[in-house]
This record gives sequence, C-alpha cells and structure tokens, in this order.
Amino acid sequence: MFKKVEFIKSVYNLSDLPPPKYPEIPILGRSNAGKSSFINALLNQRGVARVSSTPGFTRALNFFLIDRKFYLVDLPGYGYAKVPKEVYLSWKELIEGYFKNTIRDFALLILIFDIRRTPDSLDEALIKFVKSLKYPYLILLNKKDTLKEKEVSRQIELYKERFSLPSDVYPLAISCKTKEGIQEIRNNLKKIIER
Repeated sequence: MFKKVEFIKSVYNLSDLPPPKYPEIPILGRSNAGKSSFINALLNQRGVARVSSTPGFTRALNFFLIDRKFYLVDLPGYGYAKVPKEVYLSWKELIEGYFKNTIRDFALLILIFDIRRTPDSLDEALIKFVKSLKYPYLILLNKKDTLKEKEVSRQIELYKERFSLPSDVYPLAISCKTKEGIQEIRNNLKKIIER
C-alpha cells in the first residue's frame, strides 16, 4: 500500500512542469472512464483526485508525488463534446507537448477505458498515439462489476482486437468500486518504480 501522497501542482502550461526528479506514471482516458476513481482506489484514499459528475472536469496535468518515489499524473480526459474547441485544442497541445518532453522519465502509461463501451475512433487514436511514444503502457478496463464474467471476457477480446495489441499487452479488467484488480496494479507499479 502507498503511504504518503502529496499533491504537487496543477499544470496548465508546459513551462510550469515540475522538475523531472522522479519517474512519472500518467493516467489517460475518456472523461467518464473513471480516471479519478481509479487514482483514489489505487492510493486507497478518498478525494485525492476529484470525482466529478461533469465529464471534462480535469483541465490540467495534476501531479501527485507518491511516497517520494514517483509522480502519478492525472491528465485531462478526452471525448467530451461539450468542451469548447479552443479548450480541447489547448489540452491537446499540453498533453502532446508533455509526452514529447524527452527529459522526463515515463515509467509506465496507464490507459483507462469503460469496459461496457465499444472502442471508437477517439479511443483508437489514443492507442495509436501511445504506441508511437514507445513507452511501456497498461490498459485497464474499468467498471468490471457492471458485467457478467462472460461479457467481461468478450469485451477484453474486443479491445485486444480493435487496438491490434501485441501479444504481451493484455487489457486488465478492474473495478474501482469493488477494488477488484487494484492490488495487482499496486504490486506491478512497485516493481516498476523499484527497477
């Protein structure tokens, strides 16, 4: 279990990024996939990341320092139509600029999707972008608790096929609500950070 969580800052401009002193684990996903719920479940603390009923609530790169060992970075969600175009474009510039910053140590990218959904062109564009970065990544399918086991297996195969994932990348079905799969992710993160 992670013990110490420090909120460092919200970054709206690339010039405000904190010094690249620690490995970084960014969290990416749609506006309603449960990124904030995942962060709170992972850290076993309520309210670390703000959970909003309004999709598109996260508008900055939010940096959390975990146990003085790594940054967990909550990124703005994508795919929410009511966000003004200029806001969306500024997010896109911020996110792409962040990932193209070669001095930062991206230990792992975590991508979160709603397991109930069928991946669309925006999801596929995210995967294509992430693959192009050449960093290790993990795909999580959240809200497993809303489906039967047979449906979970079917959705895992659907995501694997639609994203043309390599054989060593397998989507992991989780539930932030029941915490199923969360401990496994904690264990994996500790191994990665202590590499």
